[in-house]
Amino acid sequence: MDWHLLGISFITVFLAEIGDKSQFAAIALSGSSKSPRAVFFGTATALLLASLLGVLAGEGVSVLFPARMLKAIAAIGFALIAMRLLWSDANSSEESEERL
Repeated sequence: MDWHLLGISFITVFLAEIGDKSQFAAIALSGSSKSPRAVFFGTATALLLASLLGVLAGEGVSVLFPARMLKAIAAIGFALIAMRLLWSDANSSEESEERL
């Protein structure tokens, strides 16, 4: 087993999930239920299944495209998301200034 890859995967997913909407849903469910253990096992199973689907999809896509192309597509995708976030933020700032 590649322990370095295991550690990087764990740290990446752990940090990405802290404060995620799924964590807030788990907090709300466990606070309003009488069985927090069931909420834990349900949310843990859901995260495992979602991760499994992501890994299987990534493995399938990696067979179709070379790694360099996948990295380029991911970089372009993240850049487009960042530009859209910045663009929508700039537009909302301009709209709020126009209202004043």
